[in-house]
Amino acid sequence: MAVDFEQIRNNKTAVRNLPAPLADTAALEAVVGSILADNPFGCVAYESGGETIPGVVRGREQYTARIVYLDGDGKKAGAATVTAGTTAGMNAAADAVLADAALTAAVGGTPQRDANKDSYSCQLKCHDPNGETYTLTFGRKAVRLTSYEDDAILDAVEDWADTVVSLS
Repeated sequence: MAVDFEQIRNNKTAVRNLPAPLADTAALEAVVGSILADNPFGCVAYESGGETIPGVVRGREQYTARIVYLDGDGKKAGAATVTAGTTAGMNAAADAVLADAALTAAVGGTPQRDANKDSYSCQLKCHDPNGETYTLTFGRKAVRLTSYEDDAILDAVEDWADTVVSLS
């Protein structure tokens, strides 16, 4: 006789698509930094593995820069992307690609940074006073709230996001 899986939690996901992409990584860091500094959701520290974990912590981060190579007519001859775990790493890698004469010769054209095609994200892990741990992921074009059960968490995040100009 087979034993069935039984649902024990009701984790939810919600997405806010931004009306305009975040302008750059500084805009992303301003939003993330304000949450880390001000803790607008009232997150609380907790114990895990004998360690005290702050109520809000950075999780995974990813920053990707796009470089396009344009021919003499301004048409795209090629492209390159570089990805790093920090803004500084992304910018340093992009600068290295832009300065790489051998790569430029191989691809052809003139390299230019296409900042409008850059992408980036930063994940925050938040521990709600009700005991839930949920994730807020900030990207260039959207904010994603995942792994929450209590709709009060969504309400708090929505109310806060409504007050942040770059998110509303």
